[in-house]
Amino acid sequence: MANPAEQHSKPKHSFFSNLMFNIVIPTLILTKASGDDMLGPTLGVICALAFPLAFGAWDLRGAGKVNVFSILGVVSVLLTGGISLLKLPPEYIAIKEALIPGLIGVGVLLTLNSKYSLIRLIILNEEILDVARLKQLVVERNQEDAFNSHLSVANKIVAASFFLSSALNYGLARYIVTSPAGTPEYNEQLGTMTALSYPVIVLPSMIVLGIAIWYLFKQIKEVTGQGLEDFMYK
Repeated sequence: MANPAEQHSKPKHSFFSNLMFNIVIPTLILTKASGDDMLGPTLGVICALAFPLAFGAWDLRGAGKVNVFSILGVVSVLLTGGISLLKLPPEYIAIKEALIPGLIGVGVLLTLNSKYSLIRLIILNEEILDVARLKQLVVERNQEDAFNSHLSVANKIVAASFFLSSALNYGLARYIVTSPAGTPEYNEQLGTMTALSYPVIVLPSMIVLGIAIWYLFKQIKEVTGQGLEDFMYK
């Protein structure tokens, strides 16, 4: 249930609070408190999803502007709740889990050479780097084509990280969530999937994303003659 869209977003809260609201608390509610002798399957799903939903809304409010990743996080939670409360076949959970990171990967490819490319937004951010001086050095060294080519490669690696996340999401959900919605077994399986999402999905995806960032750092030094740290604001 962990949303890969949030895996790649710029963190605004501590890792601990993110982990507690999106993983630990929902997992405990789904696996330990959704039996017929406690909350029950329906109320268990509602209570479990209320935490990541509230966290996503809080993140949106704190950002003070449209945050696509947080919006997708909220949409993901709402879709999980809708599938569960409408008691749709468990296959829909797998489709939902794969859909959002897959769409983000497509979006990364569609914006590959635009100012909205994810690499530009994450790394070539004017709030972090002196982008104007970086671009000036690229021009002075007649490396515009090479630099744009490196950006394109880095973005494709980022897109690959989302497609990997999509495939892992689908496989994990199909393997674990097999019981009908509206049953304690379904809630427990949903909780297990949530608990396993970070080690099974997030870590491999973050490794691929790290490769993209390392690649771009290396190429920036090649085309400008200076390391990325030389462009960072002190």
